[in-house]
Amino acid sequence: MILLYNPQSSANRKPILPCSLLALAAVLEADPGRYEYVIVDGNLEHDPLARLDGLIAAQDDREPTVLGVTVMPGPQLHQAVPLVRELKRRHPQLIVVWGGYFPTQHWDVVLRSESVDYVVRGHGEYTFKALLDLLQQERRPSVSALAAIPGLAYRDEQGQPVTNPLAPIPHPARLPPFPFHRVPVERYLRRTFLGDRTLGYHSSYGCPFFCNFCAVVNMVEGRWLPQTAAQVADVVRLYVERWGVDGVEFYDNNFFVSEKRVADFAARIIGLGVSWWGEARIDTLLAFAEGTWRLMRNSGLKMVFMGAESGSLETLRRMRKGGTMHPHKTLEIARLMAKWDIVPEFSFVLGNPPDPERDIEETIAFIRRVKQVNPQAEIVLYLYTPVPLAGDLYDEARAEGFTFPTTLEAWVSPEWLDFSQRRRGVMPWIKPVWRRRLRDFERVLNAYYPTSTDIKLKGWRRALLRGLSSWRYHLSFYHFPLELRVLHRFIAYQRPETSGF
Repeated sequence: MILLYNPQSSANRKPILPCSLLALAAVLEADPGRYEYVIVDGNLEHDPLARLDGLIAAQDDREPTVLGVTVMPGPQLHQAVPLVRELKRRHPQLIVVWGGYFPTQHWDVVLRSESVDYVVRGHGEYTFKALLDLLQQERRPSVSALAAIPGLAYRDEQGQPVTNPLAPIPHPARLPPFPFHRVPVERYLRRTFLGDRTLGYHSSYGCPFFCNFCAVVNMVEGRWLPQTAAQVADVVRLYVERWGVDGVEFYDNNFFVSEKRVADFAARIIGLGVSWWGEARIDTLLAFAEGTWRLMRNSGLKMVFMGAESGSLETLRRMRKGGTMHPHKTLEIARLMAKWDIVPEFSFVLGNPPDPERDIEETIAFIRRVKQVNPQAEIVLYLYTPVPLAGDLYDEARAEGFTFPTTLEAWVSPEWLDFSQRRRGVMPWIKPVWRRRLRDFERVLNAYYPTSTDIKLKGWRRALLRGLSSWRYHLSFYHFPLELRVLHRFIAYQRPETSGF
């Protein structure tokens, strides 16, 4: 029995279609009859531990049960660590395999825990399948046999963590289709700013850029592999016809790499009555032709998430955002998207070394310029968090005393949970006073410009927030916004978030 588990990803158990597990399941389905599997989603289960425990206990001990867990940093990691530890205590013969962003980056830390047996690194559909095939032959495979599986990390004869080179990225256009019949799709339909029945999808792997604060870079090394426009449009059509979907979130790291693919896709879904959202590069979109913009608008594109990252050209260069990125391009795309009535959603990474205070002040001032150009622009703020082996910024963070935890127990502490969500925490180069300044600015900004993604915040509530925060915003006085903190208890207004994450 194979159990594919998606840990709870947020405090409110936001139901997001588990595309990574559906991709694994698709490969298992392509070998019919060989593997029995169940997908368990912690966002849908009232008691995930009880559900998994019952499934494991029901198995014949002669056949090993394999638990595959996909783990993102943050809430998923926080839930996965104690859950897997307890399952391993109850079922010592359980074989636990972790995959996803966190174990890909920190495979050695994961394997220092006795709760995890193997780590699948990178895009692991075929790595996981190869491991399952080996486990069918040998319950305790030899190190030499494990060493033959690309993308696998494991323990050597001395019990020390070792890793094989990453496997080639599987091409999504040649992977089997998602087995939607193996999950309760109806339970993933959500009401969002896109529509009353919104569903997610993942149509490509990777990104061709090398931003050195992004965890994707070490996984794909500049490769981007997409499904065809026809394949993606067919999925959207299936969503509409089978489940009445009217909004689609694309979870791709960069949906808009190919203008030709985007234009073809947009033309194919015009008339389906769906709104959609995806992630893009600013400089990429600025190169799109007017005809492509018209197709995107007419097909229902409502919002695009883009990494503006900084108001400083020097910082953008240190981030390796590419030779074509410049703060003025953020302003240019903000103007252009206002023309096409498509909302730009900009993320900014603040507090970058070597001068985090100056970086924060410059970017706050730049965000105000963005809002002047396009008041509808969404602003998502993060503190810089280092990515292992990611160049100058990481080296400078280490020089300031930054180190990653060496145990899973440390990773699930409150301060590192905050770190994983890029909110605050263990960045020694950012003084508490500057963290407070950024937090206060964010509170004032989100009150004066409430996010359009908060579908519950309408009418007088929105007007009251804007009215009470206007003097602070116009005077650039953000310090200690007590009245907004109190108001938040009665009118909960959410921070803008990248859709689906």
